[in-house]
Amino acid sequence: MKFRKLGDSGVDVSLIGLGTMTWGEQNTEAEAHEQITYALAQGVNLIDAAEMYPVPPRPETQGLTEQYIGTWLAKNPGKRAEIVLATKIAGLARQPHNPRHIRGAENQFDRKNLFSAIDTSLQRLQTDYVDLYQLHWPDRSTMTFVPPRLSVY
Repeated sequence: MKFRKLGDSGVDVSLIGLGTMTWGEQNTEAEAHEQITYALAQGVNLIDAAEMYPVPPRPETQGLTEQYIGTWLAKNPGKRAEIVLATKIAGLARQPHNPRHIRGAENQFDRKNLFSAIDTSLQRLQTDYVDLYQLHWPDRSTMTFVPPRLSVY
């Protein structure tokens, strides 16, 4: 497997990442666990999730993807250090296809929602940190600047 540095962080990320947006909708928890184990055995270390997954986003399944990663981590103690874990906060529901069931349709990229989203994701993921936290889609109506290496804790 080939790797690249994640920005200037010094973290090595596999060029191939494991996408997880179907876990909880098209894939079972057992299948998700098998896929994580297989990906790691092939040298993949990047696992990409999101609080709104699985897709299509529905209130009944929201968060299952992160939950499945969390149960895998709980069953595989010591493996967390081998994974570059990425997840995302869902943005403002301005378009009809954007989910409105995550913190309500008025979700903003503000301190309150960022803390709420990451805390809930960390609980589902059963870990105390993520390596990469992203905005799932931008709020193009605002000029938001997040300084590099921003630490919220």
